[in-house]
Amino acid sequence: MSTKAVHIEMVTDLTSEAFISTLKRFFARRGKCSTLFSDNATNFVGAQAELKKLHNLINYPDDNLSNFLASNAIKWKFIPPVSPNFGGLWEAGVKSFKHHFLRAIGNANLTHEEFNTVIVEIEGILNSRPITEISSDINDLEALTPGHFLIGRPINTVAEPELINFSDNRLSRWQRVEKLTQHIWKRWSSDYLNHFQQRHKWQFVKNNVKPGMMVILKEDNLPKCKWALGRIIDAIPGKDGYVRVVNVRTANGTLKRPISKVCLLPVKTHN
Repeated sequence: MSTKAVHIEMVTDLTSEAFISTLKRFFARRGKCSTLFSDNATNFVGAQAELKKLHNLINYPDDNLSNFLASNAIKWKFIPPVSPNFGGLWEAGVKSFKHHFLRAIGNANLTHEEFNTVIVEIEGILNSRPITEISSDINDLEALTPGHFLIGRPINTVAEPELINFSDNRLSRWQRVEKLTQHIWKRWSSDYLNHFQQRHKWQFVKNNVKPGMMVILKEDNLPKCKWALGRIIDAIPGKDGYVRVVNVRTANGTLKRPISKVCLLPVKTHN
């Protein structure tokens, strides 16, 4: 099994000193790694000046960076040029962050502190996603998330009132930042659940839904990093023999939902 978690850092420039400082912050929060993998950056050729600087830093590290990596016994490996599939595991996380970040931020004018708050909250959102069941125990309603690999438990955020429907001129600056992150959560979580639904649609069609399976319910207006998890109690077929409705046990009681509002989590293989 392979999985990914997202760690986002803000840098003020693309010098080796800034890169080393970023690595040090990463090591202090996540622990020192033995190997770094990165894109070969051939796509930076001909790009804007800032990307060329990054390309040169990655491919031709100066003495400061080389000495730092060597003294910490860190290997730096590159995926083959023009082979994005080699980095698919981390590229998916990067793509997801960039897509929803740019859609939500738009032309917003954020301070350094506000910008950093937004990107770290996005990090938490991406790392809250349910991956699979932790156990096959029908009484266990907790799903495995990237947060378990980072802090040993699911990632939760501070509860805030929903601000999406408020106009910006009625909000303070910090409330506008909160509104941005709520927009990102709403859009990304919806996309994530739709992805699960498309990926496992065949299981409903083939009538493979069974009691005890863990699911995510598509519920509106859930707060950030909050997922409606449950276990199927009954799978109710329609007149054509296909499952159309399920009864799901959740932490708040038993709910009846159409399969269009239910997303199956991948079943963990137990040896």
